[in-house]
Amino acid sequence: MDNNNNPEMDRKRKINETPPPTVGPRKRPRRNPSKSPSEGKSATISPPFPWSTNRRATVHSLDYLLSNEITTITGDVKCKKCERLHTIDFELKQKFNEIGLYIAQQKSALCQRAPKTWLDPTLPGCRFCGQENSVRPVISEKKRSINWLFLLLGQMVGLCTLDQLKYFCKHTDNHRTGAKDRVLYLTYLGLCKQLCPGGPFGVC
Repeated sequence: MDNNNNPEMDRKRKINETPPPTVGPRKRPRRNPSKSPSEGKSATISPPFPWSTNRRATVHSLDYLLSNEITTITGDVKCKKCERLHTIDFELKQKFNEIGLYIAQQKSALCQRAPKTWLDPTLPGCRFCGQENSVRPVISEKKRSINWLFLLLGQMVGLCTLDQLKYFCKHTDNHRTGAKDRVLYLTYLGLCKQLCPGGPFGVC
């Protein structure tokens, strides 16, 4: 009998000649990068200003600052017209009382939205060229070094980008979604609550 025409022999030959399936390494499940811990970031930072704590986007209370004789808050500014860089200061207690009184009186009417005066603040005049509404705060590109208290007292927090405002809300456990007027409102209340924990600055 001719083995070349034997179907059974052909079947066995094909089986023997077929290479075994390749077994590769098991694939690891993909990690969700959004849930991965941030590398190189510690829970605390070096306070960028005397009025800052060692927590991101957090300032000391008003009582702490006054008891440590920190009564004036300074910040760097730049004129839009003459482009001169200089420093201005705000009296801590007076400026905070103005903001706190406004919030206490207008909170229900604000409906958890920042007013236009916060979104588009009136700027100080330049001491060098005399141009009104021209001096803008120099806001650090490093979010952890933003001078939040200076911006609050000058009611210039609205000059921050939405991303910077969301950074503040992220590190102070505030809701950080929505339009800029909503996030800005939460940032103002968050800063006021840090300064005066017992004041009327909770979100309701």
